[in-house]
Amino acid sequence: MKKIPEDISSTIGDADCVVLATHVHPDGDAVGSLLGLAQILKDMNKKVFCYLEEPVPYLYRFLPGCEMVNTSIEELGVFVEENPNSIAISLDCGDRDRLGKHHHRLLEIEPFLVIDHHRSHKNFGSHRWIDSDRSSTGEMVYELAEHMRAVISYRSAYNLYVAISTDTGSFCYESTTSRTLRIAADLVDAGVSPDEVSGYIYNNYTLERIQLMEKVLSTLTLYEHDTLAVIRVSRQMFEESGALPEDVEGFIDFPRSINSVKVAVFIKESRKEVVSVSLRAKGEVDVAEIAKIFGGGGHRNAAGFRFNDKSASQVQQIVIDELKRVISRPPTL
Repeated sequence: MKKIPEDISSTIGDADCVVLATHVHPDGDAVGSLLGLAQILKDMNKKVFCYLEEPVPYLYRFLPGCEMVNTSIEELGVFVEENPNSIAISLDCGDRDRLGKHHHRLLEIEPFLVIDHHRSHKNFGSHRWIDSDRSSTGEMVYELAEHMRAVISYRSAYNLYVAISTDTGSFCYESTTSRTLRIAADLVDAGVSPDEVSGYIYNNYTLERIQLMEKVLSTLTLYEHDTLAVIRVSRQMFEESGALPEDVEGFIDFPRSINSVKVAVFIKESRKEVVSVSLRAKGEVDVAEIAKIFGGGGHRNAAGFRFNDKSASQVQQIVIDELKRVISRPPTL
């Protein structure tokens, strides 16, 4: 694991005003890291502006501090204008474009710091701390706070626990290390209840989400002697079920859980004429390398990419052909 770069900790320590941002369609690690670091910085008596392109997904609105999130790029501009010495920090974002349609405005803030754990990270910003050996960005934020001798309050701990637990699949993924578990234990000691967090994350679904899940799982198709599983969601499914785009989070874990499956694929047709692909793997297949072929990225066992110019059917065929080639390849000795 890499040490925290001194220019990261010193720049944050010297700053009075900080803008925090994360990627579009944020997951638990993105939102938890954002809110966790925001609270840590506020407890250090710093002014903080938390920017998201869209509101926090309803799945994570139980997180303390959600009211700090602001979706107005105009208000962000006012904050920076009133605080000309502001710095910016991007969390859990491997590509500047993933910051959203206003990423150019965000990158105008100097210095611009980047904290991320994606192995396929595409360098941007003026100062970077990239460590793909970390289980999550939430783990990195914890380490940063400890390094800076900052107080980790109950609210900070709660957010960081959610960040870490969701990005490790409740501590099931191979990215989970003994250090990850020790950090989680420290957060529990700070007052976080794993039972409560689990209830919010896994027992808080809407009926619309379940109805959408039924439709999506009905598309399950297996290839290559049941080692490759594919599911799909269409715009029509969203319309018929009344579910929201964030309702699909976690669906890919179902085909991945099939004992014969090495790689699971989730093809998502959004309302914005974009087809996105999520990949999850078990064993020897490195899906980050596959995602890189299509301009995406991620981790060895979790990656993704998107197409703007192809139908869902075309995307499915392209991805299946590439995965068949990889899965059928003899293992390297």
